[in-house]
Amino acid sequence: MADAVSPLTPDLEEQLGRIRRAREESEKFVAEQKKLTAEALKLDRDRMLAPWQIALSGMAAGAAFFGAGAAFVKILGP
Repeated sequence: MADAVSPLTPDLEEQLGRIRRAREESEKFVAEQKKLTAEALKLDRDRMLAPWQIALSGMAAGAAFFGAGAAFVKILGP
């Protein structure tokens, strides 16, 4: 009669180990792909917002120059 639990042969253990390693490697690649996808989405979002950042920075600089000019005129004025 055959035993209920048959021991694993070295060949079978080697195949199982190879399968586990391949699965772990595949999971690492999937995680890396998700990370790269998230980074690409962030860069796309930043690229879309860049013109607005430039415009708002320009307006803030203009307001600062206007305020400095007004203060200068007030100091030198009557």
